[in-house]
Formats: sequence, structure tokens, C-alpha cells
Amino acid sequence: MALWFEESREERQVLGPFREFLKAEVAPGAGERDRSGAFPWDLVRKLAQFGVFGAVVPEAYGGAGLSTRLFARMVEAIAYHDGALALTVASHNSLATGHILLAGSEAQKRAFLPKLASGEALGAWGLTEPGSGSDAAALKTKAEKVEGGWRLNGTKQFITQGSVAGVYVVVARTDPLQAPSGSTRASPPSPSSAPSGG
Repeated sequence: MALWFEESREERQVLGPFREFLKAEVAPGAGERDRSGAFPWDLVRKLAQFGVFGAVVPEAYGGAGLSTRLFARMVEAIAYHDGALALTVASHNSLATGHILLAGSEAQKRAFLPKLASGEALGAWGLTEPGSGSDAAALKTKAEKVEGGWRLNGTKQFITQGSVAGVYVVVARTDPLQAPSGSTRASPPSPSSAPSGG
């Protein structure tokens, strides 16, 4: 099976200006950002104008509706200049936004995807726990149905985008006796948000 890696005309039209922006705006400060550990909010806001935070989100939810291939090329272009920034874009799209697209209710998609796609809020991913690492089948965090929503009870660590996000997708167990299908992905910015069934 042959693989075709040459960029299409549509991809070149998007990637040309995007690469110029990255060369001018992202590359110069990459080393200093690595040294200081400062989160580049200014670059996040500028990147949002290129649609990268909602690259594969359908237009109906405020996304750019791009192909996965074009999105991958955009992440590759960012990573060429700044690996940490590329990880922010990739994890926001796949771990947070992607799981809401995959498993969120329609109400959750309408509530969260537009702000994620626009870059108004970054998405975080809460899977890893001190006792089970990133083994989803062994996680202990519980989600209990309560009046007005769900209560989460557990401990997470190494949360991707945890300190800067506005929307959190948290993996929790709704049935401790059933594994691994007893897990639920919740995306609450507040305790009142209900998780989607998983």
C-alpha cells in the first residue's frame, strides 16, 4: 500500500501562512520558555486565530472541521519550533476535545466544544492516579450520581494542562465492581456538570 506524503494544494494554503507565523512568533522565544517554564498565553491566543484548538471539531460546534492529516501537519509544524507548545495543542485536541466529541452528550458538546475550539478555554485530561498510574482499568476515582449532577471522589496527578485549563475531562469509575467498562468520562468545569456515559 503506497503512502502519499506530498501536501495538497489546500494543505499548502493553510500551512504556508501558518509556518510563517510560527517562524516569526514561536521560534524566537522557544528556548527561553523552556528555561523559564512560563506558559505562553500570548501564543495560545495567536494560535487560536489559525483554528488549531478546534482543528478537527465540526463547524457546527465552532470548529474548523479540518482533516486529521492537516491537523497532524499543523502539530508537526509547531513541534519543529517548540515541542512543548505542540504538546499543548495536540493534547487539548485529542485528550480533552476528542473525548468530548467521542463520548459527550449533545448538551455537553454544545456547552464545551465552542469554547474549546475557539481557544477561549484549554482542555485538561485527568486519568493518572498515584496508585494506578495511567492504567484506566485500575483507577480508583469514583463518580457518584447526586442531586444536581455528580460527585467525584479520588486523587489524580500529572494532569495534562491541569494548571491552565478551563474544561476538565476526568476519568472516573461509576461502578467499582465493573472494570474497565465501569469508567465514565466527566467534563465538568464545575461540580454541577454531569459526566457522559462510557
